[in-house]
Amino acid sequence: MAWKQPSERVRELMRQAAQLSVNIPEEWLDQIHEATIASEYMQVIIDDPVLTEQIRRSNQSNRLHWIAANISHPGEPVPVNLGTESLGIARDLIRRGFTEAAVVDAYRLSQNALWRLWMQVVFELTADPAELRELLDVSAQSIGAFADATLGAIHRQLQIERAELIRGTHAERREVVALLIDGAPITRQHAERRLGYRLDQDHTAVIIWGDESGTDWPDLDRAAETLMRTVADRRPLSLPADAGTRWLWLPGPLGPDPADVGAMVDSLPGVRVAIGSTEAGVEGFRRSHLDAITTQRMVARLGSGQRVARFADVELVSLITADPARADRFLKHTLGDFETADAELHRTVHTFIAERCNAARAAATLFVHRNTLLNRLARAEALLPQPLASASAHIAVALEVLRWRSAAVQPDSADAG
Repeated sequence: MAWKQPSERVRELMRQAAQLSVNIPEEWLDQIHEATIASEYMQVIIDDPVLTEQIRRSNQSNRLHWIAANISHPGEPVPVNLGTESLGIARDLIRRGFTEAAVVDAYRLSQNALWRLWMQVVFELTADPAELRELLDVSAQSIGAFADATLGAIHRQLQIERAELIRGTHAERREVVALLIDGAPITRQHAERRLGYRLDQDHTAVIIWGDESGTDWPDLDRAAETLMRTVADRRPLSLPADAGTRWLWLPGPLGPDPADVGAMVDSLPGVRVAIGSTEAGVEGFRRSHLDAITTQRMVARLGSGQRVARFADVELVSLITADPARADRFLKHTLGDFETADAELHRTVHTFIAERCNAARAAATLFVHRNTLLNRLARAEALLPQPLASASAHIAVALEVLRWRSAAVQPDSADAG
């Protein structure tokens, strides 16, 4: 369809609306993001911190690209957006097994959300029916054409990359790993040949991913290489799940030492590590990876600032926080006013419970006088809705939940317990 140039008045209104839309409220941006991941296709990755953040950045990139074009050349066709964010998320969704229909659906939902927010802006600029009719018509045509052109360009690029991917060893390994994780009927011997990795042994799965705000992506590969060197006598398996995530399986009866992993990530800003359980055989390969995913998603769900997490340390917390609303009710019921007490008091109570409510041992662990400990416990008792002696198990679990939440990650409390 031929592009009809709008009137000068409507061009000016589009420019004004675009300028007003540059710095929209944060909740408006959240609406676009939530609309995109509301797609039925997206429900399986809604807890994946890497992909959901990539979707958010892609939405922001497309929004700003369209707005910038309408500030400089209002009412004219907007060039396609094949920036890193837009192409990257499409590529990663395809590599995770999504169809192109899922990518199109996500774009359409984002487009609809942008249109609704755009209307809120333009209705504030004019009440003239003729101007408003033309402005809305041009806006709808512009947004639709931009989305169609961008999707078309992404589709062509994905076809090229898919052909290259099909020929690559990573694609073959991803396919086999997907079959093993899904429990599909594939023989161990056939899977081992295609993976170059033994399945009749103990495995510890590891997921390495990055904080979008401060990750140098090559650092993910450096982290993977460092971990693989810890099992030099056996052959590990490494697989790039997407641009921002690496999957590893480390063979052997012992998983990586969390202290060593913590020292490693200290030198790699933005890199985060989730360590699964150590399990045996083909089922262990699958189970350990699912445990690592559970760990990664729990860290993301709680907004935890801790950069290394083991399934063994978070299994109970993960179960408790699977439903955030119920977790909040549990905390309030169990801790009452003690939930907002200072980190020192939380650490004191947590240590006291860990030492089986023995004041002498707890004081020694905390390097404080016994009377200091007792005074702190008395302050805690005054804030708790239930006596410490009768509810110590529930209180310990609640404090573990707090410890993994971002607000509780402070220098003097991060190592508590």
